[in-house]
Amino acid sequence: MGLRSKQQFLHDLIDDREVYYRGERVTSVTDHADLGIAVQHAAIDFELAEDPATRELAVYKEGDEEYSAYYRVPRSASDLRLRSKLIEAGTAKGATLVILIKEIGTDAIFAMMRVLSRGKSAEGLERLHAFYTECREKDLALAVAQTDVKGDRSKRPSEQSDPDMYVRVVSTRADGIVVRGAKVHTSCTPYVDRILVLPSRSMLAGDVAYSVAFAVSPATPGVKMYASDFLHGGHPFTEPISSKHKMIETLTVFDDVFVPWDQVFFHDRPDLAGAVALTFVEYHRFTAVSYKLPLLDALIGSAIAIAKANGIDRASHVRDKLTWLGGYVETVRGLIELAAQRGEIESGIAYPHVFTTNLAKWTFARDFHRAIEVVQDIAGGLLVTGPSGADWDSAEIRPVLEKYFAGAWPANKRLALMNLISELTSRLYGGYQAVLAIHAEGSVEAEKMAMFRSYNAKPALEYALQLAGVADIDPAA
Repeated sequence: MGLRSKQQFLHDLIDDREVYYRGERVTSVTDHADLGIAVQHAAIDFELAEDPATRELAVYKEGDEEYSAYYRVPRSASDLRLRSKLIEAGTAKGATLVILIKEIGTDAIFAMMRVLSRGKSAEGLERLHAFYTECREKDLALAVAQTDVKGDRSKRPSEQSDPDMYVRVVSTRADGIVVRGAKVHTSCTPYVDRILVLPSRSMLAGDVAYSVAFAVSPATPGVKMYASDFLHGGHPFTEPISSKHKMIETLTVFDDVFVPWDQVFFHDRPDLAGAVALTFVEYHRFTAVSYKLPLLDALIGSAIAIAKANGIDRASHVRDKLTWLGGYVETVRGLIELAAQRGEIESGIAYPHVFTTNLAKWTFARDFHRAIEVVQDIAGGLLVTGPSGADWDSAEIRPVLEKYFAGAWPANKRLALMNLISELTSRLYGGYQAVLAIHAEGSVEAEKMAMFRSYNAKPALEYALQLAGVADIDPAA
């Protein structure tokens, strides 16, 4: 098949998947008032391949067949740059909200390809390649369930008082395994074709049952998804993004779920668990920064526009703030481009430079809240005291609003910008993005630890010792 249409994607979501939202079982994710918006948002991924403006990025050819470019296995720095540009383009079309139904799944596939190619599981690698081929040829949408609920974080998986705090194998059968436990923060799970389940950490000998990676259909008996309602509702006037674009995260429970052997990539392998967890984030943080770029562009673009609408764009302090904001945005963009350029190769598969990728993600997260402060400072208090959509829709009230909320620009244009900035920085969507900046794809501390582990200090250390005239000393002593 190669490529699916949007309508084929929507049709394939009609099954018996068990999804709960705001206390009720969802009968149809495609028709649901809030989840349906998230489904339509996810479908942008299929529209990219049909849109002449993005088709060249979104589609790649292999022989006579065409496939989603998300499934292109990166072989070079150029492939990594194209992948980053595709993720950025999709997120821009999603109005700053990442699509994530192929990005994260292929991040996981490429990571496992590298780890399993190290010669430690030929059978698992064969199964993974078969799974990859199926996903590519059927143009499947994927979610990744990696973050375990964890329970008492001071204890390892096997030390928990409740053994289900990490996903584990509870029995092995001739035809597969049975798993139990739960993953949290699993994005897009209600409206994908497959869920990839990965370990979230390194494992020790006592954690054998938790050292497992597999794939399941969301409609598999025993898979239960409890959806967050953080981005529910919204009026198009005051929530111009989240009223039209949503992403659903779930608590994904595996209640004695059977997984056939051909969908099990490894089990009872503590030696593979940590390697897969770490290798996955090498790709996923690269994806993360790539999808943050449209959000940063929206922040600086709206800041410039609202400064003009308020009539303060010539003020020196405003120009100083805009200069800082522009420097922040372009630093993050430059770092992720450099991470691709510095990309390395393992087993014929390219991966982004680990230190630079984490530096890009850390720089984004470290300064994101400062960027919000700058934009809010330039915009003003109307971000939280402005009129509602019902007021704007009122024939009686709207003339009053148009008169008194005019600035250097007419009220309708000024308020439209205020509502966009409020959505990005002050309302539910802004809070959602602010939390994602700190925690999504790994915490700030995780990024710093990755930088510390991956930094090659040897050349600088040797140079410093040479300059000091003590090059004969052993720096490890």
